[in-house]
Amino acid sequence: MIDLSIIIVNYNVKEFLKNLLASIKKASQNLSTEIIVVDNASDDGSVEMIKDKFPEIILIENKINVGFGKANNQGLSIAKGNFILLINPDTLVAEDTFVKMIEFFNSHPEVGMAGCKILNPDGTLQLACRRSFPGPWTAFTKVTGLSSLFPKSKLFARYNLTYLDENQTYEVDAISGSFMMMRKEVYEKVGGFDEQFFMYGEDLDLCYRIQKAGYKIFYVHSTQIIHYKGESTKRSSLDETRIFYQAMHLFVKKHLSSSFIVEMILRFAIAIRTLFAFIGKSKLIIFGITLDFIIFNICLYLAENFYMNVKPEWKGFSKEALPVIYTVPALIHILISSFIGCYKKNSLSILKVFLALILSLPLLTSLTFFFKQFAFSRAVVLILYALSFILLSLWRLLIKLSFRGLFRSELQKQRRTLIVGTDLSSQQLANKIKQKKTELRNIIGIIGESYKQVGEKINSFEILGTTQNINKIIRDYKIDEVIFSSSALSYNKMMQIVSSLNKENVEFLVVGDDQDFIVGKTAVSILDDIPLFEVRFNISDFKMKFIKRCFDFIISFISLIFIYPFIFFYTKITKKENEFIKFVLKLPSVLVGKISLVGPKDNLSDKEIFLGKKGLLGFWYIEEGDKEYLEKLDFYYAKNQNIWMDIEILSKSFKKMLKKV
Repeated sequence: MIDLSIIIVNYNVKEFLKNLLASIKKASQNLSTEIIVVDNASDDGSVEMIKDKFPEIILIENKINVGFGKANNQGLSIAKGNFILLINPDTLVAEDTFVKMIEFFNSHPEVGMAGCKILNPDGTLQLACRRSFPGPWTAFTKVTGLSSLFPKSKLFARYNLTYLDENQTYEVDAISGSFMMMRKEVYEKVGGFDEQFFMYGEDLDLCYRIQKAGYKIFYVHSTQIIHYKGESTKRSSLDETRIFYQAMHLFVKKHLSSSFIVEMILRFAIAIRTLFAFIGKSKLIIFGITLDFIIFNICLYLAENFYMNVKPEWKGFSKEALPVIYTVPALIHILISSFIGCYKKNSLSILKVFLALILSLPLLTSLTFFFKQFAFSRAVVLILYALSFILLSLWRLLIKLSFRGLFRSELQKQRRTLIVGTDLSSQQLANKIKQKKTELRNIIGIIGESYKQVGEKINSFEILGTTQNINKIIRDYKIDEVIFSSSALSYNKMMQIVSSLNKENVEFLVVGDDQDFIVGKTAVSILDDIPLFEVRFNISDFKMKFIKRCFDFIISFISLIFIYPFIFFYTKITKKENEFIKFVLKLPSVLVGKISLVGPKDNLSDKEIFLGKKGLLGFWYIEEGDKEYLEKLDFYYAKNQNIWMDIEILSKSFKKMLKKV
């Protein structure tokens, strides 16, 4: 007799799935289990990995992505266990999770389904693990933000039940689809997921039907898992926001439409929430279009007034034409900008703005041939576009500088890392991370097992503390991430540490048993560097090379006109030299393209991969460290090179030079 059937629906999360299966193995040691993986047409090697490393798993291979609910139903139809667990592949379970959940069911026969405590990768509680159904008042408080303003209020915080203690067990309306355990008899009576729900909402629907069948649903706090939420959707082309709210509409229509008023309230609440979600995802697009429209018209106003002052006989635009003049030209520019991709939810392009202006200028001047009543002055149009070239690019430049440029160090992006564990596996992990050239991780130290070890060094890595004072280490050393080795620490212990540090604002990552990857909230990091010729670096990208060359040419050309002559004659007269003078005297080589303003210390283009032309300046100039660290910085620069990084390096380098003058 099988105690537990574990069903996992996988879509392109091979590394997460591999880690989950390793944790399941440890959690199943005293149980009879079967694992059913339903793969929704992954193309990341998930199926091959399962067949190779986990041949005992029951694998269902779908040729297309049939959705979460339908795929789970495929697994449910063949499950043989007394209990059934539906679990997401981007999770980790503790060693005691399955045993404690089954013990809970055995001592509470009235419970048909239960979920455990679910943690985010930063240790905070994942709110979806205990919820209420979206009734009229619940939906209203959620949409209006009252639930967030008053998270401890029983009146306002009913949807995510934030007024309840997360460290107690109690009955709830619904639990998260990322971890749902139920009795086999419940499935046989109620059935599986409603396949009308492609993704999202199916867990609410199943919970609703189980309650209607007379069973209770519980949140169990005594064991916990970690859920790296949303990993599958990141790897798909699906519009998850649209699908989520379509699912909410379907849930309301199916279960809460007995009252016309109730349904209208809920539908209105969902529509408002959909609008807010769209605005949230598209805020940079909306901001860009609005600001471009305003600035374009400001430029038009300035152009009109400037030309009136230069040519007094021209009296400006007629009042009747003003509504058209202050809307149509700006809209034409915005439409062309949209067509060529100026407005994106996560980027601001200055080059595309230039292209949009170049395209809209002849179009706008051509239109005046057909609409003579608006052909006031071509000179105003030229002034308008000259100002627009400056101001439309200037606000983008200021935004870029504020968030990515001079005010934020590129080297501050390197993650300050702690390794938990002192065994051989942890030492090997630390060495692999240190040697990885394409990522900047700065290993600050190691967390040991006892205070006696504090201060000792293992392979140049200092033991800074133990798991008892890890919170103090994180604060004192400004740690960004903590990495666990699954072979050095039990999953139970990991969960305890993660849960206790939920207010420290750090990310917790787990390395796979084979030490070939790390999984975390932000990304999966492959530890063994793939061959260098296969790595795609910015420094080799045609567009990035073109921008870099233009930048080098413009800066060196201007410097050769306004600075070089004075420095040249100064050195001839005084016979003095310093680092700044040497820099200026080498600018002709930058102008002709032999070297670059910023790059590695040596020309590394003859090696397996092009890391950039030799630079007059670079990370090697502003940073101190051993040869291995400086080489790592060269790889980091080549991989992430952009114009803002070059500007920052130049700025810091000049500050260092001037201090030596």
